Amino acid sequence: MKDTIRVSWISDFAIEWLADLPEELRYLPRNHPMTWQAVLLNELRANSSLQLDIVVLRKNIPRDYSFSRDGINFHMIKTQGGTRAPSMFWTDTLLLKKKLARTQPHVVHAWGAERGAGLVASRLKYPYLVTIQGLLSWYMELVPVPMLDRFSAFWERITLRRAALATTESTFVVNYLKKRFPRLDVRQIEHAPNWHFHQVERCPQIRPIRLIFVGSFDYRKGADLLLYALDRLRNEIDFELMVLGFAPPELKEQLAASVAPETWKRIQFRQGLTPKEVAVELAKATLMVFPTRADTGPTAVKEAAVAGVPVVGSRIGGIPDYVFPGRNGLMFESEYQDGLLQAIRAACCHPLFGQGKVEPDALAQVRSYLSPKLMAEKFFGVYHDLAAKRL
Repeated sequence: MKDTIRVSWISDFAIEWLADLPEELRYLPRNHPMTWQAVLLNELRANSSLQLDIVVLRKNIPRDYSFSRDGINFHMIKTQGGTRAPSMFWTDTLLLKKKLARTQPHVVHAWGAERGAGLVASRLKYPYLVTIQGLLSWYMELVPVPMLDRFSAFWERITLRRAALATTESTFVVNYLKKRFPRLDVRQIEHAPNWHFHQVERCPQIRPIRLIFVGSFDYRKGADLLLYALDRLRNEIDFELMVLGFAPPELKEQLAASVAPETWKRIQFRQGLTPKEVAVELAKATLMVFPTRADTGPTAVKEAAVAGVPVVGSRIGGIPDYVFPGRNGLMFESEYQDGLLQAIRAACCHPLFGQGKVEPDALAQVRSYLSPKLMAEKFFGVYHDLAAKRL
């Protein structure tokens, strides 16, 4: 098939993070950066066989906007606040149907079920794929989730029952989906970290040992487990902890009260960093600690692994695909507080990990597996397969 494939992304793509955003849109607040989408977009820009349209809905813009960058068309559609979920995403469906009628894509790429993208795609007339970004149905089995996420999990199940093809990351999620949705064609495509992380020049700080955590500092990610372990190691290990991510103020107060003042003084918080800024922090880190209770394929662990940072992580979800015990990190059973404590202690004493190093072969292996180029090739292959139904 030699024709150009036109693909429309329907998602909450983080347009606000674009470096060259039109001036009249630069006031928009930045939400989650969705870094994996940006990585794929950058790889696909050079593909002359592909025309991409990125279509997003926003309530905080005065009107619709369309603009192009490097051959990619971006469309921001104004929507009414408070109408999307209550309308069961029919508001989204009608707005997107009108826009796609003009662009006439061969394929629709629905990013996730969290904001109704997969559900909307099932109502349109185009071949489509759904990419799972977070498996809310599974999260609900393990941790308390907000009401909005419970609502999204309900639609996630409907979306996956309707879909013919879904992509996801990690062996765990592939098996989970195949077991529960046997008619669904599941393709494993890892969401690769930005090239910045593959190119990090490591200069780890080892006195004191510099621990790093990246992500929302909350219950699901195991913030309480991490502080439990560090508080008990404060007199044994000379460490500092850098947290890169949002920490809910109420939870932050509770966590501060749960540990000794000496432990809390060793913690620094930063948020809103670009991938390049996160890569700079990883260059200095001795170890990453990631005690999550539920994660499909955590971007933070992938970024650390390809940067050559040893990872201490819970053995859950996709983490075993990226952390090879004894080679580039250590794992412990999720929720096992003492297991986390023991793993941090062991990593700090490890001849490689305690110096902020990993086995070179393990680093090469994970960089190959989590290559942005490979990610783009696999997604384009899916686009090609689906577009054959229309071209």
